[in-house]
Amino acid sequence: MKRRPWGLGVVTALVFAFLYAPIAWLAVASFNDSRSLSRITGFSTRWYAELAADDQVGGALELTLRLAAASAVVSALIGTLAAFGLRRAFPGRSAWTVLLSLPLVVPEVVMGVSMLAFCVKLVGIPLGFGALLAAHVAFSLSFVVVVVRARLAGMDSRLEEAAADLGAGAFTAFRTVTLPLVSPAVVAGLAFAFLLSFDDVVISSYLTGVGSTTLPVFVYGQASKRGVSPEIVALSTCLVAASALLLVVGVVAASWRARRSGRSVDLV
Repeated sequence: MKRRPWGLGVVTALVFAFLYAPIAWLAVASFNDSRSLSRITGFSTRWYAELAADDQVGGALELTLRLAAASAVVSALIGTLAAFGLRRAFPGRSAWTVLLSLPLVVPEVVMGVSMLAFCVKLVGIPLGFGALLAAHVAFSLSFVVVVVRARLAGMDSRLEEAAADLGAGAFTAFRTVTLPLVSPAVVAGLAFAFLLSFDDVVISSYLTGVGSTTLPVFVYGQASKRGVSPEIVALSTCLVAASALLLVVGVVAASWRARRSGRSVDLV
């Protein structure tokens, strides 16, 4: 019982190597002087300079950020309201819950074809930002509802009742009690919707129009036509670095909030 489980440590190290070795090699290859991705010939930042000067990448990135932000805000707003609506018992709640959960299991290819037929052929929304926004809200909404409903299910309803007993109205109780308690789930759903929209390729490829190519679709198109170029490798490295930075900021903020809560408890 006192022996160290070295076998588990070896397996864990292999798993981490399997996950992160390709990403680490991608970062190294982005500074390669030549176009080769398998042989390092020297250190250079020429691919990052070409990436910064590429107007197509800048336009695709700007469109993707605007689309992801708009989709996240709309999905968080509608999904939060839907989660509060499903909190109360009413006839047909189970059916509505199943319908809201369907986008979680429907294949993205089916989702893309259906949104293309509905938005463009039936409703008349032209290909581009409008159709992309409608599709991204449609598949992000379910994730927001699931996250917020999980938070509402674990929330003590007696807190709201206590606020009502102390004379708070319905809106005051919601603003001062319910919303602060559920806000972490809303923020998590917002971030989830943003990442889903930013990373989507399959559904966006059906609804992309002229001048409205998202960054993932642009990268996929460039890689499928000309192979993985060093410029795409540099772009991927920048995205990984940005994701890692956001993760570190989130962990630091969560740790600071936990320490602050602990100090508040100690003072009490």
